[in-house]
Amino acid sequence: MLRYLAALASLVLCLGIAGCGPSASPLTLTQRQALVATAAAPPKLQAGEKILVTVYGEPSLSGDYEIDPSGYVSFPLAGAIKAAGLTEDQFANRLRERLSSGYLKNPKITVSITEYTPFYILGEVRKPGAYPYSAGMNIFNAIAVAGGLTYRANRSVVMIEHKGQTEMHAFDLTWPIPILSGDIIKVPLRYF
Repeated sequence: MLRYLAALASLVLCLGIAGCGPSASPLTLTQRQALVATAAAPPKLQAGEKILVTVYGEPSLSGDYEIDPSGYVSFPLAGAIKAAGLTEDQFANRLRERLSSGYLKNPKITVSITEYTPFYILGEVRKPGAYPYSAGMNIFNAIAVAGGLTYRANRSVVMIEHKGQTEMHAFDLTWPIPILSGDIIKVPLRYF
């Protein structure tokens, strides 16, 4: 009986103090501004994304290309070019340099992402899974795309792992947290 009471007291203490679930301390103003700035900055190309390359006056070079798993694009006349980690403009400049060195004179090139890396949402949403990412998404858009929250969902905290990170971080749901392509989102279970 004494062990039972001790276990019950530990449970009550855990639930009362820690909430027995993920908790998020509010982000500082600087942290919020950094996250918003990252989301507003030109997106960096990622492996698996599809891009449209337009080389003006060269329809045989223009078209859709996919960034391979190692982060490169195989481009006619230019070979394999590293794309992952660059913005659309940076990649266009790199491609322009390659094509200018012997193939084309002063090529005009534009690059745009046509298909982003999907974001993944799991946990207490009605339809967990992978979903197409759209520029400018926030956590509320992502939850809506996944069919909304279940009745068991924690409505004050969400866990997010940005691509390239190795662990999830807790965010409070008091503001529209920007979502980036490739993010993994977990809506935790509430306990009461």
